[in-house]
Amino acid sequence: MAQKKATNIIAFQGLAGAYSHMACAKAYPELQPVPCQTFEEMFAAVSDGKAKFAMTPIENSVAGRVADIHRLLPESGLNIVAEYFFRINHHLLAPKGASLKTIKIVRSHVHALAQCGKVIHKLGLEPIVHADTAGAAAELAERNDKQEAAIASSLAGEIYGLRSLKRNIEDAHHNTTRFVVLSREPISIKKNLKPIITSFVFRVRNVPAALYKALGGFATTGVNMTKLESYMIGGSFSATQFYADVDGHPEDPALKLALEELEFFSHEVKILGTYPAHEARKKTK
Repeated sequence: MAQKKATNIIAFQGLAGAYSHMACAKAYPELQPVPCQTFEEMFAAVSDGKAKFAMTPIENSVAGRVADIHRLLPESGLNIVAEYFFRINHHLLAPKGASLKTIKIVRSHVHALAQCGKVIHKLGLEPIVHADTAGAAAELAERNDKQEAAIASSLAGEIYGLRSLKRNIEDAHHNTTRFVVLSREPISIKKNLKPIITSFVFRVRNVPAALYKALGGFATTGVNMTKLESYMIGGSFSATQFYADVDGHPEDPALKLALEELEFFSHEVKILGTYPAHEARKKTK
């Protein structure tokens, strides 16, 4: 008997209280967020039908791209069906009874520590890197050490019973993470619906000016490319894969022509998803 697919679960990587957990709750309040230990476990939850969606961070406005996602996403076989921009508000969390005068060290993910460098320096705290923000909060709650603090979300503070000594301590007011939502099946989206994002990966042929020629079609047809990143694959220094986001639907005449030219100069072009652009993109124009 075939296993019944989970239709009310959205998976995320990390512990309860992670920023991915908050993004799930904000974007899909009708679904149940379920934590996964690794990105691979999160992808498998969707592939195996144990979750309807997966919510994964792909890049941050301060820290840049999220490590491994660009490599793992094409291999997962899943489809991007939505994107969600989530403003990151860091909190300085501590056990009850602790204060700004008692804390000496602070633990968090390396990116969170870097994003709150001014407050850490001002308070004279010793930063210690942890695997993730919610994990730092969970361990702090267990130790109940009033000389320690953690940088994590307000949700992590609620879950693990910690106080927020200072809120919104991030250095940059634009600190925002872009998440993508993954599903087993692609969504059917009308090409006249605006605005639309199409995400894809490609590998250019090993010939001179291959990337320039491959991307020429986007320039001549007027297709706006909002993101282009490269990363090595297969342990080879000569095999480079590119990840790109562009405006438009693959059936739009301009994008269709650009993709055809891209395919001519590439070994492989794989579309990861075509989906509605999040409203936050309007604010950045």
